[in-house]
Amino acid sequence: MDFIEIIKSIFLGIVEGITEWLPISSTGHMILFNEFLGNKESFTNSDLYLYVIQLGAILAVVTLFFHKLNPFSPKKTSVEKKDTWQMWFKVVTACVPTGIAGLLLEKYMDKLEIWQVVSAMLIIYGIIFILIEKFEKKTSITTMNQMTYKTAFLIGTLQILSIVPGTSRSGATILGAMILGCSREIAAEFTFFLAIPIMFGVSFIKIITVETLPTTAEIITLAVGMVVSYLVSLVSIKFLMNYVRKHDFKVFGIYRIALGIIVISYFLIAG
Repeated sequence: MDFIEIIKSIFLGIVEGITEWLPISSTGHMILFNEFLGNKESFTNSDLYLYVIQLGAILAVVTLFFHKLNPFSPKKTSVEKKDTWQMWFKVVTACVPTGIAGLLLEKYMDKLEIWQVVSAMLIIYGIIFILIEKFEKKTSITTMNQMTYKTAFLIGTLQILSIVPGTSRSGATILGAMILGCSREIAAEFTFFLAIPIMFGVSFIKIITVETLPTTAEIITLAVGMVVSYLVSLVSIKFLMNYVRKHDFKVFGIYRIALGIIVISYFLIAG
């Protein structure tokens, strides 16, 4: 057992658990941290690790929102069960454009995993977050029932932008939902729910298409990262939901811009 890999996995699990749900790009952070760690040839920098570790984060959503997500709950009335099914149909509707785009563009994604792209997307979307908050439009969707299938589909279409590293899947969907009139809370919540089928699907594809089966040590390393990302995600999701009830997203925009500038400076000096 390589304990250095275990330590790296714990660290990356923390990074994944924080950045997956905050609109600051988990993939971008994972790529950058692996670069800083000199981790290019490590298992913890492989596609299998970087995508499957997200399952831990997703299980946190299922845990925290289990009652809301469960259409079979005996505690729900028939109307509430119907509303839950409709919510899931909206989630599936939003997954369609992203799923199609992901399959078509999957072979090109690795070429975009470079610091120039990551830093540019961090800064660009940071500016967009600030501008949207500055010119905040009237909120017309404050409950999941008010969201139409058309709105769900458009949010899913905007999520395609997150294929580019540094964009942030949660950032793209939250921005898209807010532009379309969703409240910050509904935008964040729908983003969490939308992540379930998307991230399970991506992880499943990575598992069944892996060319070399992971060793026992690598499986343990991955499991450690998943557990850590699950535990950290529980805290991150609760933090974000409490935060958006009282604050806007400007601070995340400022963070993205600052991080993008730091990344550019680091690689220009180092290179």
